Amino acid sequence: MATGKIIIITAPSGSGKTTLVKRLLERCPQLEFSISACTRTPRPGEVHGKDYYYYTETEFKKLIDEDAFIEWEMVYTGKYYGTLRTELQRIWNLGKSPLVDIDVQGALAISDKYRKISRTIFIQAPSIEELRNRLVFRGTETEHSLEERIDKAKLELTFAPRFDKIVINEDLAIATTELQSVIEEFIN
Repeated sequence: MATGKIIIITAPSGSGKTTLVKRLLERCPQLEFSISACTRTPRPGEVHGKDYYYYTETEFKKLIDEDAFIEWEMVYTGKYYGTLRTELQRIWNLGKSPLVDIDVQGALAISDKYRKISRTIFIQAPSIEELRNRLVFRGTETEHSLEERIDKAKLELTFAPRFDKIVINEDLAIATTELQSVIEEFIN
């Protein structure tokens, strides 16, 4: 397997990670989005093979049995996510570096396997209250799923010190510039 470098970005849900990733992909042509696999239902506007590779739980478990993943886990009850080996190779074959947008446990798993060629970045909202406001504003959560995400965020924040860089996303423009600087320094 040919290897280049890997940028791994993680954040509690609602921290603004997806917005920051989109901005980075526009500004850093040496990066290519690593498409994760999952078993959750697509959100409106999401496309298979662009936003995620969507699989049924049965299909996903078959891929686990075939050792197709660098990492995988059940992130929320019945919702599996993973990073396909073929996805990183696809990007390296393009001569680019994968930008992996992933949850905390997945980020640490990939980093453990690719320590010398990876840079891990943890993005967080300025506070749990702000995180809650962002999730409510998004309008995609039930009361139960909102509380599940907040509880998970509190746990994920305890892992932040294990990452190479922590970026507080209070001001989107500042956070974008900070991330771009960290990535370009590592890749170049």
